[in-house]
Amino acid sequence: MSVLHLLGTAGEGGAETYFVDLVAGLARAGVRQAAAIRPNGNRQAALAAADVPTATFRFGGPIDILTKPKVAGFARRQDVKLALAWMNRAARHTPKGPARIGRLGGYYNLKYYRGFDELVANTEDIAEWIVGQGWPAGKVRHIPNFAAAPPETAPAERDLLNTPADAPLLLSMGRLHDAKAHDVTLQALTRIPDAFLWIAGVGPQEAKLKAMAAALGVADRVRFLGWRTDASALYRAADVCVFPSRYEPLGNVVIQAWAHGLPVVAAASQGPAALIADGEDGLLVPVDDAEALAATTRRLLDDPMLRIRLVQNGSDRVEA
Repeated sequence: MSVLHLLGTAGEGGAETYFVDLVAGLARAGVRQAAAIRPNGNRQAALAAADVPTATFRFGGPIDILTKPKVAGFARRQDVKLALAWMNRAARHTPKGPARIGRLGGYYNLKYYRGFDELVANTEDIAEWIVGQGWPAGKVRHIPNFAAAPPETAPAERDLLNTPADAPLLLSMGRLHDAKAHDVTLQALTRIPDAFLWIAGVGPQEAKLKAMAAALGVADRVRFLGWRTDASALYRAADVCVFPSRYEPLGNVVIQAWAHGLPVVAAASQGPAALIADGEDGLLVPVDDAEALAATTRRLLDDPMLRIRLVQNGSDRVEA
């Protein structure tokens, strides 16, 4: 018997990173799996390294009538008994036959999951919302994300990214999208004149954010790193993880920062507000408040004992 994971997105982001982490973790545990994904070189290489049979498909829109039967054929060849659809596009193309489970990391349109056997939510709030939409409570599960054990890797070399070794270094991970509020981080940086900022991610707002950094006079202290496959090295090089998302159902970045021993300042959107005990394992600020983000980050940079406490408690959360 094999589990088939279906991922219909082509880009790079937190959900896609966690997809690879989970599949690789299950492979190490001896679970037989296969993956049906859209073409993506990084993802295909990671799945090959985990020795997971993988096939690529179009995963197109409503007029794509070919992907589902092609996926069904792949599933039969892999002796699939359970199909796990990651998000709406994958759910649309999940064939009948195997038991079908939808994995939701947000408040998705549930029409795509009609006929599915169960739904898995990665936060309690999403699980409660699904039930509130009419799904039977007995067919909804809450399974939180985990943080993969960080690889033993050296910190990213600051000099290779034109960053002073002694400068306070902020790290912002996430797609360059309005929901991630990188614009708020740039505004906050104007109030922390000695700090440098690394932004790791790709997305539609890259040009806009670079122009904004120049207009704010902080471009010389901001490094746009693009999509990185060495996230652990970035976490290990930074002093503070800044996570100001406007919309964030969970917040894998918070969990990863905890796993790497990096203190976190986050906006109190849905996921981070549920994850973080403010003042205990992280610090929360209001959404869209650059002044509060700057002041709280400055406070954290100036208080080594606070950083130590947050890091220890965050590590304890990951290990619990």
